[in-house]
Amino acid sequence: MMPGNYALTIYRGDDSAWRFVLWADDAKTIPVDLTGFEVKAEVRDRTGGAIIVPTEITVTLPQTIDMLLDHDATRDLPASGRWDLQLTDAVGTIATILAGSVKVTGDITDSGTTASATGDRRAGYLLEEAPA
Repeated sequence: MMPGNYALTIYRGDDSAWRFVLWADDAKTIPVDLTGFEVKAEVRDRTGGAIIVPTEITVTLPQTIDMLLDHDATRDLPASGRWDLQLTDAVGTIATILAGSVKVTGDITDSGTTASATGDRRAGYLLEEAPA
C-alpha cells in the first residue's frame, strides 16, 4: 500500500504541530488501535538524505498521533525537504502511512531572541487529519 500524500508547511523558528487521527473505515466509526505500535517520523533534506530534524511523537490510544517540531528544531531547516510517518507493529511489520514534501518559509523576526511567555505555545495549533 502506498502512503497518503501530506505536505508539511513550516514557518522557520516556530513550533509546528500536527495531529493525525487514524480510522479503519471511510465512515470514521472504527478507530485504528495503535496499541503495541512504534510510531516514528523523520524529516530529511531529500529521499535517502541525512535526517535534518528530529520529531517528537506522542500516541494517545487508541488512534491519535501528535507530531511536534519545536522552534529549536525548525530554526535551521533548509527551504525544502521530505518527510514520512511510519508505523511498526509488534511483530515488526512496517507501514509508512503518510509521506510528502516539506516546505519551509523563512522567518522575519529573529527566533533566537524571545521575550518570556507563559503557557503552552502549542495549544490551539494542532491540525487534525484522518488519512484515507
